[in-house]
Order: sequence, then C-alpha cells, then structure tokens
Amino acid sequence: MDRPGFTLLPTAIGTCGVAWRGEVIEVVALPEADDAATERRVRRAVTDFERAAPPPAVQDAIDGIVALLAGEPVDLSGVAVTVDHASAFTRRVHEVVRAIPPGETRTYGEVAELAGEPGGAQAVGRAMGSNPVPIIVPCHRVVGAGGRPVGFSAPGGVATKQRILRIEGAAAGGQPSLFEPAPGQPTAVVGRPSASRP
Repeated sequence: MDRPGFTLLPTAIGTCGVAWRGEVIEVVALPEADDAATERRVRRAVTDFERAAPPPAVQDAIDGIVALLAGEPVDLSGVAVTVDHASAFTRRVHEVVRAIPPGETRTYGEVAELAGEPGGAQAVGRAMGSNPVPIIVPCHRVVGAGGRPVGFSAPGGVATKQRILRIEGAAAGGQPSLFEPAPGQPTAVVGRPSASRP
C-alpha cells in the first residue's frame, strides 16, 4: 500500500522536511525559520500526509540527504521521486540537473542546451523554481553565467544556495573540486531510478 507520510530531519543546514507516498519521495522542504515553519511548508505541499516513520527506501534517501549536507559526496540521482512536470522540457531539465555530480555546477544556459533548448536559460530558471524535491533534484547546482549563485527560491534564497555549494565544495563554473572521490573510490549512490508523472 502506498501509505503517505512525512518527517522532519536535522541536517547541517537546519531542519528539512521530507514527504513520501509508498517508497517515492514527493516533497523535500529546506529549512525555514524554525521546525514548526518547516512542518507547515510540508503540510501546505502535501495536505493529506501525516508524520510517520519512513519506509526503508525513504530512510536510505533521508540518510543520503543528511550525509550530503554534512559534506559527504553522496549521489542521490537514483532516489525515486514523483514530480508533475509542466512539460517535456521541464522533465528533460530535471534529468539534466539530476546528472550534475556533487561538487560540480552547470549554468542555466548549459542546462538549457543539454535539455535541447539552446537559449532557454530563463525557462530552466522557471523549471528550477517549481522543483518540489530540492537536494534530490539538485537545483542549487545550477548557477548563473560565470558561476554566479543566482536564482534560488528556497528559504534563505541565494545565501542557502551558496551554503550548500560550499558544503559540497563546488567550484565556480562547474569545474571539478576536491570534493570528488579519490581515484578508485566511487561516489556513494543512494536509491533507485526515479518515478515521474508526465
């Protein structure tokens, strides 16, 4: 049975929220001013969900989020999520962004080109602004031209984006950083392929 639930989780950047249905994550809420505000944000996004203990696959994803925000090079690209994509372009944008490794960035223009829409940087920004699962779909890794950390709609705005990028050790312009695993040591991967709604 696809039982819905949500939980709050302490991380290095504050208390986040995660909501799921079955073993698929539907919402990730970044920290608000306090835990109660974070919970209110989750409840606004998923009104029929109640606090619950997460199932094993969701707990694995939560552990990965906590580890990533503590500075570990965790790859969350395999975590199952459900996203209502506004268009085929939005789906492609999310796929491109999920493929950006921890510690790296891409510009809005680069993401647009990789998603098949050269010149569509503003459309990428809109797609990122409606992302219900930040960190898992790592919109914080999408930056302005020249590596400028612009356009982050989560609580704390650009300051939150910069903080997460610093934790990941991301270098400006999408260049590799010291955050990459040592030779022969693969990045930890959490989860399985995502589920998406068209």
